[in-house]
Amino acid sequence: MTARRTHRGIAVLATLGAVAVLPGAVGVASADTIPGYRTANGATRVGGTPSNSDAPRLSPGLHTDSIKRGEKKYYSVILDDRTNAYFSAVAAPRPGTKVRDYGDKLTINVQDSSGTTCDTGASPFFHGGGMAYPIADYATRRIGPDRTACQKAGPYYLVLTRQGSAASGPDSWPIELDYLEEPPLKGNTPARPGQGTWSTATPAPRTDPTQRTARGGTGFNDAGSVTSGVWTDRIRPGETRFYRVPVDWGQRLNLSAELPNATGTTTGSTTGTTTGKAIGRTSGFIASALGLGVYNPARGAVGGATFVPYRGEPAAAKQFTAPVDYGNRFNPVDAVSAMRFAGWYYLAVSLHPDAARYFPKGTDLTLRVDVRLHAKAGPGYTQPAGIFSVTPEDRETARKGQTAQEARETEKSGVLMTVAYAGIGTGVVLLAGLGTWTLVARRSAPVLAVAAHASGEPAAPPAVPGQSTQTTQQGQRDAQFGPPRGW
Repeated sequence: MTARRTHRGIAVLATLGAVAVLPGAVGVASADTIPGYRTANGATRVGGTPSNSDAPRLSPGLHTDSIKRGEKKYYSVILDDRTNAYFSAVAAPRPGTKVRDYGDKLTINVQDSSGTTCDTGASPFFHGGGMAYPIADYATRRIGPDRTACQKAGPYYLVLTRQGSAASGPDSWPIELDYLEEPPLKGNTPARPGQGTWSTATPAPRTDPTQRTARGGTGFNDAGSVTSGVWTDRIRPGETRFYRVPVDWGQRLNLSAELPNATGTTTGSTTGTTTGKAIGRTSGFIASALGLGVYNPARGAVGGATFVPYRGEPAAAKQFTAPVDYGNRFNPVDAVSAMRFAGWYYLAVSLHPDAARYFPKGTDLTLRVDVRLHAKAGPGYTQPAGIFSVTPEDRETARKGQTAQEARETEKSGVLMTVAYAGIGTGVVLLAGLGTWTLVARRSAPVLAVAAHASGEPAAPPAVPGQSTQTTQQGQRDAQFGPPRGW
């Protein structure tokens, strides 16, 4: 008993020690305790080159690399003349990295072998008050009657360029590349929705009485799933948390990310007092405290992220999207053009490091998610739409609040259970067959013995382990009559 108590005491002390060093559990959150962007498991490591002549070949899927300030990198791909291709790039400098708003950015383009740019490309940049957070967008090679360039099959190049000033940090940025293909359509291409076909007036956010717990991730790969409702999570200064929500054809998103009022005192300087207990309106004001960004299934930015100020009172960053429609891709407005296919849409919520003056240990985050309108039938692809669709399993995953990894583990567990049940069923049938055969054999043994005695033949010797069944009594019965029925 004494030994058990001693071991329990050691376990308790070890647990308390582990809790004490958990990031954000005790003390003020710092850049060292904020987790960085988590790249996808199994992503292929590649190294872009300064020249397209020896650029590494990309295949559809996820890849990782890094890029320095002022560097340009090429990656090669082979494209056909029927499929739309999307090339996204996520730049994910570590939390706490020094960046300059609007000056530090990543330019993404797709070019053909003659150097012609296939579309306008993208240039995601920072505008969160000098906060480093993951930025992402895509460039496309789109096939369509409205296009003239880049319509032929052949070699193409993804071109990344990092721009920035010397005032920003000298470190390389980790980047994650995603190469996706959208299948061609079966019939005619849907036209661009006409002006006034949907409302631009932002509706009120959801006010469900029940709040559910969300679990945000560090990026696209471990984003926590959510669906319509009111969700709560924790966020720390300097952190960006990712969530994902399934949005089908014809549906749109009404979103609100909210901070509560500050209940304590600021940890920085104040105005109008020398005690440090009053919150100063000047020093306590954070111009870009809370940010909310939206990304489509191909990691394309749905417009720019919305950042709102904070001064100790409740604050909300809001986004209201256009309905998902294939024809949106013909709209010149980026925020509308990005709502071009169904699938998982991603929400990125960022809290500025200066918010530590109000929330040194982090704060509650309220996320109001409203998937509006009824789902419609899609345009119809010639092949399975893959990630450009919403399945019943996706909706169930969102309802449970699972991450993509958890959903895969649940699916794998279900498959294993099905195999196990099938194996058990097969085993039961086999055992029942063996039992029947054994019973018939035992009942047949006296009959065979009597017949052998009447015929003057000697009785078969008892079976010996490892002996061939043809020398056993059962083997003789099988040879004469065949196996029992049903075996």
